[in-house]
Amino acid sequence: MQSTGYGKEVNVKGWVRTKRGSKHVAFIALNDGSTIKNIQIVAEINPETEKTLDKIHTGAALSVDGLVIESPGSGQKVELQAKNIDILGPANPDEYPLQPKKHSLEFLREKAHLRFRTNTFSAITRVRHAMIFAVHNYFNDHGFYNIHTPIITGSDAEGAGEMYQVTTLDLSNVPKNENGEVDFSKDFFGKATNLTVSGQLEAELAALALSKVYTFGPTFRAENSNTSRHLAEFWMIEPEMAFYDIRDDMDLAEDMLKYLIRYALDNCMDDLEFLSKRLLDEEKNKKAEERSMELVEKLRFVLDQDFERITYTRAIDILRNSKPNKKKKFRFVIEGWGADLQSEHERYLVEKYFKKPVIITDYPKDIKAFYMKQNEDGKTVRAMDVLFPQIGEIIGGSQREDDYDKLYNRIKEMNIPEESMWWYLETRKFGSVPHSGFGLGFERMMLFMTGMGNIRDVIPFPRTPLNCEF
Repeated sequence: MQSTGYGKEVNVKGWVRTKRGSKHVAFIALNDGSTIKNIQIVAEINPETEKTLDKIHTGAALSVDGLVIESPGSGQKVELQAKNIDILGPANPDEYPLQPKKHSLEFLREKAHLRFRTNTFSAITRVRHAMIFAVHNYFNDHGFYNIHTPIITGSDAEGAGEMYQVTTLDLSNVPKNENGEVDFSKDFFGKATNLTVSGQLEAELAALALSKVYTFGPTFRAENSNTSRHLAEFWMIEPEMAFYDIRDDMDLAEDMLKYLIRYALDNCMDDLEFLSKRLLDEEKNKKAEERSMELVEKLRFVLDQDFERITYTRAIDILRNSKPNKKKKFRFVIEGWGADLQSEHERYLVEKYFKKPVIITDYPKDIKAFYMKQNEDGKTVRAMDVLFPQIGEIIGGSQREDDYDKLYNRIKEMNIPEESMWWYLETRKFGSVPHSGFGLGFERMMLFMTGMGNIRDVIPFPRTPLNCEF
């Protein structure tokens, strides 16, 4: 619904956001979802139009023919002087749940079939689309090939075990073997299978032939968590690069994140400014020190900074000697080397200590996944996590272990069934090379890009414990 010049006759279609007026004129705010901005329809009330206008309520779908004129009102340059209005789809005002007033985010999650109609969720959806496009654009421009990795898998890439089982067995009459265990040989695939937690392992196979690949697909975690940072179904971006070491991996992660932020600032400013105002309004009653950084300022803050790169060992030293740790203000007090960093620790490093995004490398191998390249010290691995303000970890990655014997021994150490990983091990026998990759949780990035506080509000249909509506 862009301006096409004063005096031009046009047709617009959309949904009614509000209707107001006087005895003689009705003002209808119409929106088709293409922009945060509505177009104002000005309709004369007379015996010919009165019946139609009386039937128009918030939520109704209209087709309007009219004349583009300069708007005397504030907030818009043009408006449409209606010549003819057709109601394509009425909306009963007694039933339509999204009346023109402020609704809580919790209420809107219960109306996920309609929340796209609100300013907040239409803005989030447009930013989400822009980020999806930008991800594919970035990798295409950098010589990567997109790989569709399987959604149904027989392996657990993370070793966490929090996976959804996939089965066609009759759950009221599950076949058992002679040991009394479920007989998966009778199942569809003849073995136990799950929904994937990551496309990484399969992407590695492709990288060891095509050099640079990436996945962008759905992943699933059966983690019974109701926090504002967890979803049961979410989307992951996972590049894998042959001939990349951990430094190359960090360089790519920083460059890609900056590209995505720059793309949003260049292409989504109307929506970002709306979301920024929404956040300011949401936090107006908070103390100054508790408020979030202004959204556009926060995006520029990350874009303009070189990310600080430190080792896990240095991070632990900083945290152990920090005031919040000494005064036991951290929920998880850092006692010493080997501790698993929590979001509160990551945010302290970014927001308080360095005041810039941080990349931490060389984590203890005991708190990281089996596939990470072991350092010569025998204690640490070439892992890297990118930490952002207000989010904490936004990217996790590593140089992958390319030595067959070290990888085999690590799989044994972690009690991962060798028979399920034979194909992954074989790639280390046939032309193995140093290679690296990382995972970016798309919804976590969307939290950062939009300033929303709950991950359920940056995905159209959130899947969480006890919630699988829509």
